[in-house]
Amino acid sequence: MYCVITAAPIDILEMMQHVRRDADGAVLLFSGVVRDHDGGRPVTGLRYEAYAEMASQKLTGICKDVSAQFEIGDIAVVHRIGELAVGEISVAIAVAAPHRDAAFKASREVIERLKREVPIWKRERYADGEEVWLDGTIPNPPTAG
Repeated sequence: MYCVITAAPIDILEMMQHVRRDADGAVLLFSGVVRDHDGGRPVTGLRYEAYAEMASQKLTGICKDVSAQFEIGDIAVVHRIGELAVGEISVAIAVAAPHRDAAFKASREVIERLKREVPIWKRERYADGEEVWLDGTIPNPPTAG
């Protein structure tokens, strides 16, 4: 199991090699990329921020849950943080499994839970210069302590 939050570009071939075993008949890769539009507005890039330590722990927990839920071999998840340009990979999930159905289901479960549960926030940058935290992705303000 390989779950990482990183500022470095994601190497999807390395991820696939990390999970591949001879016992698996499927190695599925999902990659989320920065698109050039959102809601009819031209997007020039975005910034991801995260509570990296907690995000890594949450990702690992999700991967353990998914591994127990579906008949899969190994799983790898990498999410970028920092500034990303249009076309760059922001998140990648590699799942190896004896059969494709389990790989597809496991990958879908990981991305859906990642979006709901992992403390990663996204700020889009538009062609007109405006930047906006997307709904559901606004970082929590620090608490006084």
